[in-house]
Amino acid sequence: MDKKGQKEKTAIKVRNILITQPKPDSEKSPYYDLVRKYDVKLDFQPFIRIEGVPAKEFRKQKVDIPSFSAVVFTSRHAIDHFFRICEEMRITISQETKYFCITEAVALYLQKFILYRKRKVFYGADGTNKSLFDVINKHKSNERFLYPCSENIDNDITGWLRNHNCEFATPILYKTVSNDIKELVSNGNYDVICFFTPSGVKSLIENLPKFKQNGTYIGAFGANTFKAVEEAGLKLQIKAPEPQTPSMVAALDKFLAAHNQ
Repeated sequence: MDKKGQKEKTAIKVRNILITQPKPDSEKSPYYDLVRKYDVKLDFQPFIRIEGVPAKEFRKQKVDIPSFSAVVFTSRHAIDHFFRICEEMRITISQETKYFCITEAVALYLQKFILYRKRKVFYGADGTNKSLFDVINKHKSNERFLYPCSENIDNDITGWLRNHNCEFATPILYKTVSNDIKELVSNGNYDVICFFTPSGVKSLIENLPKFKQNGTYIGAFGANTFKAVEEAGLKLQIKAPEPQTPSMVAALDKFLAAHNQ
């Protein structure tokens, strides 16, 4: 490679990465393997915070949770707040309840609350709504679906349930609130920003309406987050889950291998 080529490659080396999630509890997190492997700096800062809907407010929605035979989960937050509401209202969930989850990671998180039984827990193959619909379609006979969510309801999911004549309800169990991240993003000089929810992207635009991507690389996890990034007018360069990159760590590893050699 000529000197000019080397210069160009050096110019795009990634040094500072912003992960829009809380800092991992363990130093053994695979994120830190990236730090050691590529000599990069990782900052962790959630762009949103989750506030649970109180039981008193939930009651006004008039949703009878025990009358539903299946629950659709698209995030760990939804799982947390579903079981929180059940506990606060002393609702017992039947052991026969079926759970349909957007990814295997979300499905496995159920182990925190229930006895995990494979014949009752299902998840999409690749993290897309389509793969979730495929698995619901196989098991939807005579089920009544509960889709616990935030105020940002995924209309693709409700539209699919409606179009397939499924009986369903969408209780709002938590709300997403934007954190103040103006100074962090403006002064952070980040080469990469990774998003995990559409709400995180929304927070960026709410905080910095005139945000210009310039040379910043954008990463996103999940089909709905891909869509939110593109709808915000940003260019998406790092995607997970994909067949070769099932996690954000894997996607960053692949990206850094190409950019930081």
